Amino acid sequence: MEAAIQTRGLLSLPAKPIGATRSLLHPPHALKHRLFSSKPRNLPPLSLSFNVHKKVQSFPPTRHGFICKAEASATGDGALFNEGDTAAAAVTPSPKIFGVEVTTLKKIIPLGLMFFCILFNYTILRDTKDVLVVTAKGSSAEIIPFLKTWVNLPMAIGFMLLYTKLSNVLSKKALFYTVIIPFIIYFGAFGFVMYPLSNYIHPDALADKLLAALGPRFMGPLAILRIWSFCLFYVMAELWGSVVISVLFWGFANQITTVDEAKKFYPLFGLGANVALIFSGRTVKYFSNLRKNLGPGVDGWAVSLKAMMSIVVGMGLAICFLYWWVNRYVPLPTRSLKKKNKPKMGTMESLKFLVSSPYIRDLATLVVAYGISINLVEVTWKSKLKAQFPSPNEYSAFMGDFSTCTGIATFTMMLLSQYVFDKYGWGVAAKITPTVLLLTGVAFFSLILFGGPFAPLVAKLGMTPLLAAVYVGALQNIFSKSAKYSLFDPCKEMAYIPLDEDTKVKGKAAIDVVCNPLGKSGGALIQQFMILSFGSLANSTPYLGMILLVIVTAWLAAAKSLEGQFNALRSEEELEKEMERASSVKVPVVSQEEGGNGSLGDSTSSWPEKSAPTNI
Repeated sequence: MEAAIQTRGLLSLPAKPIGATRSLLHPPHALKHRLFSSKPRNLPPLSLSFNVHKKVQSFPPTRHGFICKAEASATGDGALFNEGDTAAAAVTPSPKIFGVEVTTLKKIIPLGLMFFCILFNYTILRDTKDVLVVTAKGSSAEIIPFLKTWVNLPMAIGFMLLYTKLSNVLSKKALFYTVIIPFIIYFGAFGFVMYPLSNYIHPDALADKLLAALGPRFMGPLAILRIWSFCLFYVMAELWGSVVISVLFWGFANQITTVDEAKKFYPLFGLGANVALIFSGRTVKYFSNLRKNLGPGVDGWAVSLKAMMSIVVGMGLAICFLYWWVNRYVPLPTRSLKKKNKPKMGTMESLKFLVSSPYIRDLATLVVAYGISINLVEVTWKSKLKAQFPSPNEYSAFMGDFSTCTGIATFTMMLLSQYVFDKYGWGVAAKITPTVLLLTGVAFFSLILFGGPFAPLVAKLGMTPLLAAVYVGALQNIFSKSAKYSLFDPCKEMAYIPLDEDTKVKGKAAIDVVCNPLGKSGGALIQQFMILSFGSLANSTPYLGMILLVIVTAWLAAAKSLEGQFNALRSEEELEKEMERASSVKVPVVSQEEGGNGSLGDSTSSWPEKSAPTNI
């Protein structure tokens, strides 16, 4: 007769069991209660020995029998299977395109597009901010050290404190939109409202009176007052690089990617980003040359600025859309649960915690060292650039060419960066940028210090010494920035991934928003001290070279220290994830009672200990 066994989702048996000749022992009481809560009608003797898993997909036969599918059979008769049936229960692999899982591509492609848009905007903003403050009436490149120290740094600190406070009360999505939307609104308003009204809102008469009273040595600080709206644009453009790129984008990327995905794809983000540099550089040059086609009396720079700010606003809206799409359609990766259950900290507690962390201190050293090093060279180069190209449109056109060349160089470096990460690892990749910056910086300072012997060679090349200094400084910046974008930035962002969420959010805010301008301001303070002590940057060039060597040495030491801590954290995170996966798999097994073998039945006879699995 057919017998029906109600299993309540635990065990599914065929209707006509085979092998009724063997007698069985009694099962444990709890299991007997579950299996035989409804008594079968005339159930023939049955031999069964098994291990049970909650959700079986494929398991090998065990020593005492075979595996049973731990689900109630909905189709009838074949819920028990042996080793030969495991292939049918195997998990279907995720679909792949070019060897990459579709779920991964759903993260990487939108992130690459976001990075493209952010870097496109940043290139336009970076080139425009320099044109505004360097070529404005009553200003020069000497304003930059004062601007970075006394305006940019305080605003960056204020933003970091505000961001830390907001991160405790807003969700990640609300925090992203709350931060980026004011940037978009401001840049649109500057191009169409503030710049056209600059002649009315800038206190030129007051600045002239103060300059006459205080003397020419205060021209730099007074220029900040004279062109305050341009200086505000300068700071907002700098914050776009620190906040939108470093905090918002990389924080979001670290949230939805794993370390393995980051190693493979973070360097490749730069490919799209540096295509953005190339195209944005062409865009800046195109709009900078619009003046040639305009009639007399038309402010060509105002027309160019409106067009470029319109593009910035459009790209900003595209960034918001991509962020919304990823949050809606892309799942978050599994993280270690242990690292997510940290209590919320206030602002002062957060700062104390970050300062007390050697890991965060080393990361901060990397960022500050880069800011000081690049600033020591960049301001000197921009002073030469202003002397060669005094017109705003000419200056902007050259910066467009500079951005395009930077994009091409960085694109090439990006193609090599994945090989560097795979072959040599995080530590070597982190040390390449300081090495490149040191070597190119020495070349630039050497040309300025010992330019006399090179003058005949420069003349044969059809260049003046000033133009040669501009080109060499441009090459120094191109190589340094390409190494930063292709290696330094991916290394820095990978270092955040093993951290817990609280440290990751607040650490990035402290490092990227404060330490980045702190490094630039540190370089600016050094230059201000040198100018006051030796009369000019040219006279202090040998000392700047020595300071650059000290800073790069500290940079390399911090990178070596961080390498060991990063590897240790990665190992710890992988171990915790393995332990969590293991603890989530609970395999209930029919245990043997003393003197028995785990079989079900009423007889005193038992199976041989090494009997082969029986198929039912």
